[in-house]
Amino acid sequence: MWARVFRPYAKVGEDTSQIMVMVPYDAPRARRLHDRPIVEAGSVPGYGAVFNAGLLYHDGTYHLFARGVRDGYRRNEGSGPRFLDYISDVLVLTSSDGISYEFQYVLAPAGASGVHCFEDPRVQRVQSTDGERIVMTYTSLPPLESGRPWRIGAHLLSWDGARFHLDEETGSLLGPHDVANKDAIVFTLADQRVAMIHRIHPDMQLAIFDDLDHLWHAGPDYWDTYMTDLDAHTLIRPTPGALGIGAGAPPVETDAGFLLFFHERRADGAYTVNLALLDKVTGQLVSRLDEPLLVPELDWERRGDMENVVFVQGAHRDGDIVYLTYGAADRCIGVATAQIGHLLDALLAAA
Repeated sequence: MWARVFRPYAKVGEDTSQIMVMVPYDAPRARRLHDRPIVEAGSVPGYGAVFNAGLLYHDGTYHLFARGVRDGYRRNEGSGPRFLDYISDVLVLTSSDGISYEFQYVLAPAGASGVHCFEDPRVQRVQSTDGERIVMTYTSLPPLESGRPWRIGAHLLSWDGARFHLDEETGSLLGPHDVANKDAIVFTLADQRVAMIHRIHPDMQLAIFDDLDHLWHAGPDYWDTYMTDLDAHTLIRPTPGALGIGAGAPPVETDAGFLLFFHERRADGAYTVNLALLDKVTGQLVSRLDEPLLVPELDWERRGDMENVVFVQGAHRDGDIVYLTYGAADRCIGVATAQIGHLLDALLAAA
């Protein structure tokens, strides 16, 4: 059953226009907090597109870890990549209210730790044998001429009381060697094992490790065995007709399990924000929603360097509300919220 509904948008201190959409009756949807991006393209000096941001709420402040593309890139009119001179760094922006963000510093410039280009950072707290660690995963893009595939890069971050720092000596490439692999998130299971969700196209896979050190140093003895039966590690496959999926934000823990916000690329090429529930002990799929939580609808989500993209990468739980950050059209950053109780009701009904 379908219903015609109006979705409200809220600016700071006032209501704005309403957009009418068709959604399944009672289907949970994410609600945008603003009808404009919270971080616009060109808002950071020296950078064009600023998008696909990880998120960490720390000491009462929202910290965005955004992918910033240096000025000077241009569309490629010939064959090959979509853009030329396309180099991205990890930028940190902060906010006290989750709406108004200010640029603070460059956390990870391209070339640091031998990484040619940092793309799509996720930042997560992970329990380790020596306490909690802050892990940044990202897509490590090698030089085009190298012929090597993209890999999952990872660094530990440290906090000095004023800002985060990249611990360069901890840099590592995770996952099987020489296999195109990205969209990685890392989290701690209820039994203290460490899980990593990643994407070897077109599915999402789940890898389990004894602890964070095991993940960091898993070698051919682990990954060769893993790759011999990749289907056994498949967590979620694309819906029929979709082109692919990938993990979005690090999972949000609830009493019923982990909420996994992920993206799916539909047959028409559009990227949507979707949701699944994972078991807290095994990390395995409990249920997923058939309909997306968020689809590209606003002009700045539909037109940009990549058309029709909402790409979730950050999530923070505040009571019964989850705050989500997403990249829009590979140009800017938007925010939305959803009610956890409503999400869980739908997920448990679908189990």
